Amino acid sequence: MSLKTVIRTGVATHFLLVLVFLLTACSDDSDTPSAEESTVNSSAVSARPPGKTYVYECPEEFGFTARIEGEKAWLFLPSATISLPHVPAASGAKYQDGATIYWSKGEVAILERADHPRVECKNNRRKAIWEDAKLRGADFRATGNEPGWHLEISGGNGIVLVTNYGSDRYTFRTPAPASDDASRTTRYAVNENGHELVITLEGKRCTDNMSGEPFETIVTVLLDGTRLAGCGKALH
Repeated sequence: MSLKTVIRTGVATHFLLVLVFLLTACSDDSDTPSAEESTVNSSAVSARPPGKTYVYECPEEFGFTARIEGEKAWLFLPSATISLPHVPAASGAKYQDGATIYWSKGEVAILERADHPRVECKNNRRKAIWEDAKLRGADFRATGNEPGWHLEISGGNGIVLVTNYGSDRYTFRTPAPASDDASRTTRYAVNENGHELVITLEGKRCTDNMSGEPFETIVTVLLDGTRLAGCGKALH
């Protein structure tokens, strides 16, 4: 299955209907970006090939997203989405076809296109974490502090909760949500694998208590009775 097909089909219909009213508020990504975090998967997603996502910021307000999967790079450019095969390079990772060259060297990349000047761009790691979750099929993501935690909800791939700064990971199926339009809340409750999880999403502005970044949803998580508070947003 191609990446474009995955993106088109990764959103569960019932989940989007529940979250429609949540798209008018705010939340944050206070957790520290890490390689482990950018590849967190539920057991249902783990069968997919591992990949890496970059969100590049370039001169003159140009930017693009790159997704590396095996020997192929997908570039989500403002004007088109293209795939490039991997080619040998003296350093870094180079992907090229007859018209485009994408050459990644750590957090910096060079992009050359036939009808555009060569540009050097830098990865925004914080944005890349959220984009990575989206491209892996997550519909909603949330984070919180003290201790650092993050949560991903997908209608088709389950729920992944990572706590204690990445040291503890829990996976659950995604239960049918209970929503209340009057209070603009959505609630998920599931008990499996020896753990009880209750997630409440409230469609109100939320500000991260460390970075000050705004998000659209207040998120409360109860894991075996332990409360985690944070902010989140829909990814689609």
